[in-house]
Amino acid sequence: MEQTRRRPRKLGWRLALLGLVLAVAIGGLVRSLWLDVYFIPSASMESLLRDGDRILVSRTDFASSPIRRGDVVVFDGRGSFAPLNSGRGPAADLLAGAGHWLGLTGSDTTYVKRVIGLPGDRVACCGSDGRLTVNGQPLEEPYIYAGDAPSRLKFDVIVPDGRLWLLGDHRSQSADSRSLLGAPGGGMVPLDRVIGRPVQVIWPLDRFAEIPRPAEAATTIRNGR
Repeated sequence: MEQTRRRPRKLGWRLALLGLVLAVAIGGLVRSLWLDVYFIPSASMESLLRDGDRILVSRTDFASSPIRRGDVVVFDGRGSFAPLNSGRGPAADLLAGAGHWLGLTGSDTTYVKRVIGLPGDRVACCGSDGRLTVNGQPLEEPYIYAGDAPSRLKFDVIVPDGRLWLLGDHRSQSADSRSLLGAPGGGMVPLDRVIGRPVQVIWPLDRFAEIPRPAEAATTIRNGR
């Protein structure tokens, strides 16, 4: 009788463990192919994204519609924005990776910025009206944080093929392509390092909202303005 009572309990634990393993495996598959969760660790993308936000990122949006100027992208910054090796050691890297995977902490190598320059673009700061110019024309930027200038750092760059020039919306609080002008690669991020597009703020709940993709009209260069 005693053995008969114990078997269902052991079977229950095994089923629970199997369910947990399957849930983790399915979650990992979904996150590697379609959707992922990222933690925003800074104010560099205010007002769109705030420090502490958790965002849902689509890995497939840019497969059907190419990246365009004004898009917000999540990307792997290794080799451009971040060093190839953090130097913290395997244990620290594993712990940090677990926190990042769970959406509890930020990542030393993953960033969120806005696309300003596409391959072949000449991006400069600034025109006579104080705005950035792309290919000699002023760029409309309604997303810039209130009170910020488009840039206080002067630059004039040509974006190579296969690369992007990226800036934060809160320009005075953002370390971005401007900060890496003298570094190898000049702050240009390879297209194949783009992970996906933020599509939803999921936490905190009072900020739960869709992150719309900018309309073409809001990201184009306007002549004579």
